Amino acid sequence: MSDAARGHLAMLLFSALVAGSFSLGGMVANEIAPAAINAARFAIAAAVIGAVVAATGRFDRRALQAPWRYLVLGGLFAAYFVLMFEGLKTAPPVAASAVFTLTPVMSAGIGWLLLRQVTTPRMAAALAIGAAGALWVIFRADLSAFLALEVGQGELIYFVGCVSHAIYTPMVRRLNRGEPAVLFTFGMLLAGCALLTAYGWSDIRATDWAALRPLVWVALLYLALFASAATFVLLQYATLRLPSAKVMAYTYLTPSWVLVWELALGHGGPRPLVLAGLGLTVVALLLLLKDEEAVRAPVTR
Repeated sequence: MSDAARGHLAMLLFSALVAGSFSLGGMVANEIAPAAINAARFAIAAAVIGAVVAATGRFDRRALQAPWRYLVLGGLFAAYFVLMFEGLKTAPPVAASAVFTLTPVMSAGIGWLLLRQVTTPRMAAALAIGAAGALWVIFRADLSAFLALEVGQGELIYFVGCVSHAIYTPMVRRLNRGEPAVLFTFGMLLAGCALLTAYGWSDIRATDWAALRPLVWVALLYLALFASAATFVLLQYATLRLPSAKVMAYTYLTPSWVLVWELALGHGGPRPLVLAGLGLTVVALLLLLKDEEAVRAPVTR
């Protein structure tokens, strides 16, 4: 199997694991405060990544420069996760995951503002198609709701979180000073954990951790180990083997994977008309994958 094929398999697994956080998160969002569960999530993920740093000896003195960078990135990521859980209190997981597919569009715009990164016409078309599919799902295939801009409160809350995520992506490139990615992520997780602990201290203290249902603990461990630590490893693995456009393209698979998770958990799926929106997100994925081949083809001659 080629390195590129392994990279694609890694991103397929990545998108499936990320999708699980929507379904499991939606099941427990009303049982524990968002700040409390995410503070614990960041703490566990930081411990795992810290162990990797210690085991591999990847410490670099450059990581100690300008520690404020970790507060910025940790704050952006923490805001994203807290608002995700706030949104999942009322937003269906499939609709929330559709909101997530708007992130590449926002990242492209913010990337141009911060880094002057240019989007190719084919990629712009793919992003537009993906956004159209996402909006179709968000408005539940109801044209009158779209025209009246009737969006659920949960989707709106999560959209603000996705703006934070979209800012985070180009800011990583802007603020990194050559540190190993695993070490840079460790700093971000520590900072995010500290910020979440300070912000949600009252919620953390008020949570009866011993009385939480087993499902909440399952969701917490899944979020920390699979939707955080494991996806980081998979993303790093794939970015070393695939162009960035192909890596970004897999974002559009998330709603389809969420549908699979929902069906597997016995929650049922959306009505058939909504599935058309999911189809558009898959078309966007295929266009983004094809786009990179078109861009790279002249280079291989």
